[in-house]
Amino acid sequence: MKKHILQLLLLLPLFSFCQSDFEKTIQAGGVIINGLSFLKGNKPASDIKTVLMLCVKNKLEEKINFKIVGQDKQGNEIKKDLVIQTDSKECLLEITKGIYTYEVILANRDTFKKGEYKFDDDITIIIKKEN
Repeated sequence: MKKHILQLLLLLPLFSFCQSDFEKTIQAGGVIINGLSFLKGNKPASDIKTVLMLCVKNKLEEKINFKIVGQDKQGNEIKKDLVIQTDSKECLLEITKGIYTYEVILANRDTFKKGEYKFDDDITIIIKKEN
């Protein structure tokens, strides 16, 4: 019985159709990598040094410039700028955890909002007019 199953598994690729579509190949690679990362296991929360994703949505009627400035654990300055079009979203990946100063600058160079924020988890910031 095992011999027949082994023969079937060896002959199956000969009868199946080849998927040469580049996009499907990339998606399959992503599935494999995600599966391998699942097997690797999750790190404890104390070992994670980066925020996986920081996204900023622009709900204003004009494009904005979103700037953040902070420091990593070694004291190196981190500066990031995002230009976000109207009704659009931009993301930064792997931002070091910590307290950052942020500034939202309008297209006419006026400051819309300014402050500090502690990034310690994935976040999506929505920039909109306040009533």
